This record gives sequence, structure tokens and C-alpha cells, in this order.
Amino acid sequence: MTKRRVVRASLGVVAALLMVGAWACSPIYVLKAGIAEMKILRARQDIPEVLADPNTDPETRGKLSFVLEARRFAANELGIDVGDSYTMYTKLDRDTLALVVSAAHKDRLVPKTWWFPIVGRMPYKGYFSLDGAQNAQAELEKEGFDTYLRPTAAFSTLGWFNDPILSTVLRADDVEVVETVLHELSHQYLFVPGQVGFNESFATFVGRAGAAQFFCTRDGGGTDTVKCLRAQARWRDYQRFSVFIDEMMEELEGIYDDPALGYEDKISTREDVFDRSIAHFDASVAPTFESVTFSGFRNTPLNNATLLARIRYYHRLPDFAALLAERGGNLTLVLSELRSGVDDVDDPFELLPRDGG
Repeated sequence: MTKRRVVRASLGVVAALLMVGAWACSPIYVLKAGIAEMKILRARQDIPEVLADPNTDPETRGKLSFVLEARRFAANELGIDVGDSYTMYTKLDRDTLALVVSAAHKDRLVPKTWWFPIVGRMPYKGYFSLDGAQNAQAELEKEGFDTYLRPTAAFSTLGWFNDPILSTVLRADDVEVVETVLHELSHQYLFVPGQVGFNESFATFVGRAGAAQFFCTRDGGGTDTVKCLRAQARWRDYQRFSVFIDEMMEELEGIYDDPALGYEDKISTREDVFDRSIAHFDASVAPTFESVTFSGFRNTPLNNATLLARIRYYHRLPDFAALLAERGGNLTLVLSELRSGVDDVDDPFELLPRDGG
């Protein structure tokens, strides 16, 4: 099983802030984010040039070749307007692209949000320095929020800039590199302002189901190849984890919505749910995984902020899979159907079948 999962965030807020101005957030935050983004953009190299460089190591060359192939797959097979994204490469001088800080109320599954132009309300902020992220986290904890501070290896500017593939992404294996490219490109295809949970779960679906299709149908691939089988196994694992997370969310919402329980009672009862859920995960969920361990989840203390960070990426994944099955496995059709339907519903998740069918 892989013990490392690429974590990403749609930091389109960086691009939006740079384009619109500093009036929506702290000017200092905007300035720091803008400087960090400009450094990434200035360090870009055309991928074909990197591939042609005799000093490029074979592993990097192979993964960058997959980036270009995944990009063509997204454009030609999935109908995504990829623009110039992922035609360039940036080698970072650090292991982590950025740090993401999120927060949530302790007595309800409601995140603290920040409003940004274009993308709407977002339940996290990105920082390019550890001190900045830790200071923000400390302030939120003083205000009484649950918090979560995590690294991110990739991001999307939603097509505002020519997003490069980053060296942080290439630390993962070939399947994860392709999944990350498809995940981030899907944000350029469909991004509903203010609907972070749908946007990220949709992107997880596109990345995982798309990577399986990519490796199982590409020239030199096939249904019996290691990478095809690995991509399919990881997509199944993500659906299993989605069921586990959604069940925990449903139980907690029942507690938080109970008017008979006071604040302290809700906090005490939620800890019981957390303990039982972890025991269930260890005994019944983790043994079913084929290719992913979700060790990051298991080794991170549970609170509403850490749980919501998972819900955003894993909500109702089996229902996405069910819609794909109903459409005969035609991923392109599913993407088109979802994009054309989001304007007709208040909640984009209404477009999915319930309970996997």
C-alpha cells in the first residue's frame, strides 16, 4: 500500500486576489501570497526543455512525460479546456508547496470561512511560511475554534495562470502524478463558487476515475497492467473511505443538531463518537483497503476541522461512481452532464444518485 497521499488545495484565491485587489482580505496576506506565486511562476521551465536536458534524471523525465500525456488525455478524452496548464515545470527548493490552515466550530460541523473575489467563500487559507500558518492557527484556537494545519503539494489557479507541475507533486508515484494533474485540471472544467465540498469531491472523482481510465486504456497500458490495477484499487479505496467518513459525519450531525444537548454535552459526546469511529476504522475499514492506508487521517487527532478537511474531498464518492456506472462508464458524458446541471440546482450534490444508485 502507498503510505503517502498527495494533498492539494484549490488555491485559486491567490490568483483571484492578485487579479482583483487587496480589498477582500488582509493586504499583507495578499502581498505575501502574491510574492510566493510570482516566485513559482518565474521559476517555470517548459517541460519539453526539461525532458531534452541530459541532466534531467530518468525518474523526473518519466513523470513529466506522464504529466504531458495526462494533459492530452484530459483535453482529448474528457473534453477539458486545459489551456496552457501543466506545460511547464517548477522545481521548488523545499519539500512542501504551502501550508493550509482551516478551522471549524467545536459544537457543529460548520467551518470558518474567508470570502475572496471570484471563488466565493473558502474554508481555508494558504500560507507560504510556517510561522505565518502557525500564527494564524494560534489566533483561531484563541477564538475557540478547532483547527487543522496541513501541507499541500499542489494547487490550481483555475486557469488564471499557466499552472506549472511542481516538484512536490513528482515525489509521488506515476498513478498519483496523473491523478493530481486530472484533479487540478477538473477545477478548470467545473468550479462552483462557494461550493468547496462539491468542487473538491468532484475533482477527487475525476482524478481517481480518470486515472483508472487513463492507465487502463492508454497505449502501452491495459486492464492487466500494474498501474491500471493500482489506479482502480485506489479508486475503490477512496470510495470505502468516503462511506466511513460520511457515516461519521451523519452521526455527529445528529448530536450537534440535538436541541436537548448543551455545548459541553455535545463536546463530550462527540469525543465518544471519535473514539468509536477510530476503533471501527482500525477493526473493519482499514483491513479492506487494497492500495491506500489513509495513515494521514489515522495519525491526525480528530476534531471538526480535521474531519471537515476529509469530508471536502471524500463526500459521496460512491454516488459519483454510481452515476458513472449509470452512464455506461462514459466519464466524458458524466462531466458534461454535471457541468450543464449545476445552474439548475441549489446544491450540486442533488445531481447525483443517492446511496450509490
